[in-house]
Amino acid sequence: MTQIKKSSVRKFLFVIFLLLVFGYSLTVLLVPEMLDRQMNTTVHTAPYSVSEKASNLYQSLNFVGDLHSDTLLWQRDILEQSPYGHEDIPRMIQANMALQAFTIVNKTPAGINFDRNTGETDQITQLFIAQGRPIKTWFSLVERVLEQSASLDLFSRRSEGRLSVIRSKEDLSNYLTRRETNKEITAGFLGIEGAQALEGKLENIDVVFDAGVRMIGLTHFFDNEVGASAHGVSHAGITEFGRDAVKKMEQLNILIDLSHASPKLVDNVLSIAQNPIIVSHTGVKGTCDNVRNLSDQHLKKIADGGGLIGIAMFDQAICGADAYAIAKAIQYTVKLIGAEHVALGSDFDGAVKTVFDVTGLPLVVEELLKLTMSEQDIRLVMGENIKRFLLANLPD
Repeated sequence: MTQIKKSSVRKFLFVIFLLLVFGYSLTVLLVPEMLDRQMNTTVHTAPYSVSEKASNLYQSLNFVGDLHSDTLLWQRDILEQSPYGHEDIPRMIQANMALQAFTIVNKTPAGINFDRNTGETDQITQLFIAQGRPIKTWFSLVERVLEQSASLDLFSRRSEGRLSVIRSKEDLSNYLTRRETNKEITAGFLGIEGAQALEGKLENIDVVFDAGVRMIGLTHFFDNEVGASAHGVSHAGITEFGRDAVKKMEQLNILIDLSHASPKLVDNVLSIAQNPIIVSHTGVKGTCDNVRNLSDQHLKKIADGGGLIGIAMFDQAICGADAYAIAKAIQYTVKLIGAEHVALGSDFDGAVKTVFDVTGLPLVVEELLKLTMSEQDIRLVMGENIKRFLLANLPD
């Protein structure tokens, strides 16, 4: 009788195990795409049309670049064109995009908001479990960086030359030479969104650098070991660890990104930085006054140090839902600090509703022409500034 009971218990546990496996498999199969479709939407859907003048100018651009995209966060094969989300390699090539900064999201709090967040909760853990990512990424932020870095390398190897990964000035120069005769290719470089990914260890800067990371955003939506977020609790500045981290990043020629940084953190970093600073995706208070965006004073200080400002493309950054709002923010910033310091910083696939997907970038050119911006300045903003900045500041 006891043996029969034990056998029944084993069968029952086996059935429970099979049900759990089936349930998890179903979650991995269905949930990631559902979340991606829900969270990465656009105000206006493709296809997009512009005037002949804007179209001709856009197609004549030698280098279109963007400083911020979270595409690697989602379980999408970016080598295939997707009917949802903001970008993939086919759409980037269709959009004449030469370079994208693929930024690695590694932790975001539950109930995320612009005003007050802590790091006590984490939605990315749940997402990575649902996506079926390796178990080590469920518990380690730096492993999440390594996983997403490796995925870009894998996409590049599978792309048959369509996607290059840029890690150095030489990589970029070689890629630009290839692109002179073949516009059916594109490239990307790696960044991190939030230095909490370093887990408070300076040696992890070497780890992520070796994995290909060439830009690090010091904060995201909550305060971390490096310093305070604009959306955090303390509203303080840089920490001692942060000072050491900035110094080490600059030694390796890792670009420092001040998106989401508190005003005090911006001031602190600008006072110690030896290299030009990037703000990869932002709005400006001059056209959209909120805690997320940069003041005129900070814009001028960043420009004085040779820095680069990427203008984002979603409502909370630009206070608008069309290409005109993007162009207005660009025009304001160009007039304030000069066209050579302004770039695109879309925040594509950043769990936001952008104005359009990557194929809608010609709409920005259309609106900039309507605002009477010169063709030369448009070329700078649409990508030439990014090319110049990277050729000057990436590692040798």
